[in-house]
This record gives sequence, C-alpha cells and structure tokens, in this order.
Amino acid sequence: MGRAGGVLYEGRDSKSERQLLLIARAFNDAYQQNRDRAVYARWDARSRAVISEAAYLRRHRECPNDPRTRVDTWGVSRGPRGAWLVHYAIDGQELTDWWYYVAGRFVFDLARSNPSAVALYRASTARYLALSGCGS
Repeated sequence: MGRAGGVLYEGRDSKSERQLLLIARAFNDAYQQNRDRAVYARWDARSRAVISEAAYLRRHRECPNDPRTRVDTWGVSRGPRGAWLVHYAIDGQELTDWWYYVAGRFVFDLARSNPSAVALYRASTARYLALSGCGS
C-alpha cells in the first residue's frame, strides 16, 4: 500500500502506544482529507464485512468530508480484552476509536468505534446519502 498519508503502510507494526498513535494520527488525517483507500486498508475483517472497499470509496466520493475540519488525535490507552483506545476530536467533539493488534498490525474496529456508521453503510446508497446530509 505504501505511505499513503503518513504511517498507514502495509506491513508489521511495532506493538506500542507510540506506534499506534502515529498510525491513528495518519488514519484520522487520511479520513478527514478523503484519502479513503488508506483508511479502508486499516479496517479489521469484521468492519470490511459491513461494506466492500469499492462501495465505501464510492459513498465517500459522493459524500466527502470537509477537509478544513480540524482533527486532533492526542492519546492512546489500553482498553478491555486486548483493545487499544485512540482518543481524538473532530472539530472539538471528543471521540474514542477501538483498535486491535492482529497478525502484527494495528487494525481499526468500525463497529466498536462508530456503530451508527455500520447502520449507514448497510443502508441503500440513496438512504445513506440522505441520512448523511448529502442527499438533499
């Protein structure tokens, strides 16, 4: 995959809070800047089962993020049952993402991080666009 947006490369990651913080900063920046292929590449298998990469990319092309919106990723802590929690804010709203270390890589868990996005991605394209505010 290469260095799309920072440290979102394919390969082994060291299992450290510092490594995950670098990855999460690049991941959140890539998400906000609409570099969606790099974002999807860090999803875990359960998240990928929600929506195909092609459908994810298409939906985000149709309804992109505002790249001027500020994202601040500031911390990582250990969560329950092997989870790693990434603490960040988008435009001042504090959020927490769930990550796991699987087969030598940190992967993002969409269902634990943003369950409402799972419902949106499972909806039809028209409903997704309407619920996302892009359908009007």
